[in-house]
Amino acid sequence: MKIRTRYLLIPLLFAFSSNLLAQDLSLFKRKNIEAKMLLVAKWQLANPKHDPWDWTNGAFFAGVFAAYETTKSPELLRAMIETGERTGWKPGPRFDHADDIAISQTYIDIYRIRKDPRMIQPTIDSVERIKHEKSPQAEANGITWWWCDALFMAPPTLAKLAKTTGDRSYLDLNDKFFRETYDRLFDKQENLYARDASYLIDAKGKGKREANGKKVFWSRGNGWVEGGLVRLLKELPANYPKREFYLTQYKTMMERIASLQQPDGLWRSSLLDPDSYPGGEASGSGFHIYAMAWGINNKMLDRAKYLPIVRKGWIALNGLVHMHGKVGWTQPIGADPRRNFNADSWEVYGAGAFLLAGSEVAKL
Repeated sequence: MKIRTRYLLIPLLFAFSSNLLAQDLSLFKRKNIEAKMLLVAKWQLANPKHDPWDWTNGAFFAGVFAAYETTKSPELLRAMIETGERTGWKPGPRFDHADDIAISQTYIDIYRIRKDPRMIQPTIDSVERIKHEKSPQAEANGITWWWCDALFMAPPTLAKLAKTTGDRSYLDLNDKFFRETYDRLFDKQENLYARDASYLIDAKGKGKREANGKKVFWSRGNGWVEGGLVRLLKELPANYPKREFYLTQYKTMMERIASLQQPDGLWRSSLLDPDSYPGGEASGSGFHIYAMAWGINNKMLDRAKYLPIVRKGWIALNGLVHMHGKVGWTQPIGADPRRNFNADSWEVYGAGAFLLAGSEVAKL
């Protein structure tokens, strides 16, 4: 009887495993990826949360434009144009704060389609001020982009402006500010970015540490940097003298991030102390998958090494999306790793990260 039961179970287990495999494979069919991207984008557009020019929407609409490029949905294009018209195509009010020109990435992308100068002139005016003025906050911190998130918000904006207008001074400005941030926040032993100077360890070994004694490296914070590097490299000329600096940094970070993926396919909000932060996190994981898939697609990363990581991550990331399109398990706004989020936690940048990831996975 025991033998008979065992033989009956074998086909059942095989059928169950085959069904799971079929479900996983379906996540990589382009039509299914597009459908999921539209589901996520439309849910998030129907559930706004912040001022349209806010940095959170800068990340979200970067994803919406990527979804538009993937799906060619006129509804998504219309939503972006309507957002621009609501803001008068203006960035946020702080002229030299990277967060306030993140939305300008989408303005410039739409300008490239419609060629309406109204769409980029306010951004040009704001950025021109940076060449001659510094806000009290930048003065107090000593550098303009003093937190690592800024490397997603501002560098692609400046590079897009340079490519669109032909004015290379925007690239010079980016090089100056980016290098300041790199010199202050990039840890050459861990090949990761500290969120800001408050997370640096001093010469005596003192500073903020995780429960396991490791340094604090925030998943989404490093995801911001990776996503920013990808979007910057896409815009830089192939013969740009400083391009190698950004490309080397991108590859270095990708190798490190790949080593920190957890068995479930996701990354924890604290990269070096995953045991203290149970549950995968959508926004950081989404940016990691986006940056890695882009590198595979552009032959900058070894496909055999990185594709299994992307596949595993994309399957897991899809598991965080609710049936109506909300991207759950997204850490709320903050400046450090958090534990206070769950399956129902969402933010607009979580949707943006998912859409960016999907746009590159669709090309695989």
